[in-house]
Amino acid sequence: MAPIVVTATRQAARVDELMADVTLIDREEIEQAGQTSIEQLLARQPGIQYTANGGPGTSSGIFIRGASSNQSIVLVDGQRFGSATTGDASWSRIPLSQVDRIEILRGPASSLYGADAIGGVIQIFTRKGSGEPRLNASTGYGTYNTTDTSIGVSGSNEIVSYSLQAGYYATDGVSAIHNKKSSSFNPDRDGYRNNNLSGNLAVRPASGHEIGANFLVTDGISRYDGSTKTSDYKNDQEVSNYSVWSRNRFAKNWTSTLRIGRSTDDSTQIKDGVETGTIRTDQDQYVWQNDVKLPLGNALFAAEYLKQTVSGTTNYKVDERTIRSLLAGWTAGLGNHQLQLNLRRDDNSQFGGRTTGAATYGYQFTTAWRGHVSYGTAFRAPTFNQLYFPNTSGALFAGNPNLKPEESRNAETGITWEISQHRFSAVYFHNRVKDLIIGWPLKNVSNATLEGVSLSYSGHKGPWSGGVSVDLQRPRDDDTGNRLARRADQQMFSHLSRSFGDWTLGGEWQWVGHRYDDAANKVRLGGYGLVNLFAEYRVEKDWVLFARGNNIFDKYYETVNNYGVLGANAFFGIRYAPK
Repeated sequence: MAPIVVTATRQAARVDELMADVTLIDREEIEQAGQTSIEQLLARQPGIQYTANGGPGTSSGIFIRGASSNQSIVLVDGQRFGSATTGDASWSRIPLSQVDRIEILRGPASSLYGADAIGGVIQIFTRKGSGEPRLNASTGYGTYNTTDTSIGVSGSNEIVSYSLQAGYYATDGVSAIHNKKSSSFNPDRDGYRNNNLSGNLAVRPASGHEIGANFLVTDGISRYDGSTKTSDYKNDQEVSNYSVWSRNRFAKNWTSTLRIGRSTDDSTQIKDGVETGTIRTDQDQYVWQNDVKLPLGNALFAAEYLKQTVSGTTNYKVDERTIRSLLAGWTAGLGNHQLQLNLRRDDNSQFGGRTTGAATYGYQFTTAWRGHVSYGTAFRAPTFNQLYFPNTSGALFAGNPNLKPEESRNAETGITWEISQHRFSAVYFHNRVKDLIIGWPLKNVSNATLEGVSLSYSGHKGPWSGGVSVDLQRPRDDDTGNRLARRADQQMFSHLSRSFGDWTLGGEWQWVGHRYDDAANKVRLGGYGLVNLFAEYRVEKDWVLFARGNNIFDKYYETVNNYGVLGANAFFGIRYAPK
């Protein structure tokens, strides 16, 4: 059976039946990632690149199909996750030990999820319980004095399922700023510590009815280099996600799901032990979704309410906004033909309403070959910083309350070959974005075209497993012809592994072309290639020894000008995971 995903349609669907450009990262791939961060793991997937302002724990960004980091949505168990002041998700605060799987939907998805889904959607699912009660645990140690330990318990029966997972991660890291000529350079190591806890509980009092709750809380302290070389700068950031839900099958063809939740991003800046500033985002979300089976296909009707509130030491003229949304969708298969239609209306208390839509048609040519064409619109809402940042550093850097949302129109076509344990896909996309918010002072003055081709293959044959993906794209500013900052035109990732009885050995090669650090394309960031190796040895049925080496040739590279990255590093550990 093909894996089941929900992000592409907001309804459960088999991967081999989808017409969208979707990738699923399962728990097995996450376990092989070792000490790799979630940003680095995502950057190995087709169509994704990343940046980081230093080593582990520092601020980072994810680009999907050339869209900026705040032009994509991040969800954790269905809840919006991130900062409303910057528009970015706090990727470094999400430990892989808490993640069960990740679904990546590439392409505009505002017709399903609302504002900010110009590049796509990444949904993270925390670990849940299934089967007999069982304990899981993992611990390891590696280069840069890195430790990563997690322990959890989970299980389920016909009435209840549960999971509780705790973890701790620590590393000495590297100096956040690498360039010795920088005014902020400090040669000390900027370490990172993270404590994390998650839980899931679901109760099924009767057939077709389920109520549940889940949470994720992580607290990370990262050091960074600031304006004073001799001072100790730290960022203490706690992110959390809570929700409760009730899923009820009221009729044979009607399932209703009500979800209420809150996500929080709370950051405190500290200099030499003294707090210098705080910033907090709270996002309260209410979702009522109805899934209806029709004589032909499945329908989706949903209503959403989202309230975003910011607080802290920065005095915003406006510190909250509300978004009320209605959406509808329909998916159907008729012989070899497949259709998906979506329409959504968002009414924002700051700038009014926006309507987005998408239409996809797919055709199954043979048992193995299928193709699709689609067209969709999306938009991004300006952040609180862009709208209301106070005039404390001069009018040049103040927010502009007259900003309009960025808007995009995307057309794409793709073809997929899938047979047995082999899958190949090729997707071409052309995404035109208008009213880009750039410059100082901020204005809607630019347009961009995000265009490219993604090719990918993955497969298994006997003891062998491997794959390769190639991205050829042109993220360009239409007004200047310049490449959008920190985005490469070409990248490639390949992996190969083989099992030998209780042993599994594998390697990866990632190559990223050159980029520019600035919009003017004057600061060039060189391309780079990284080689990683990993090994596992199953001591007993449920016990595994594992090792991983990242960047084994100690390649120096930068994703952001002047900021350091990890050199060659290794990690060794043991994992207890009953199957």
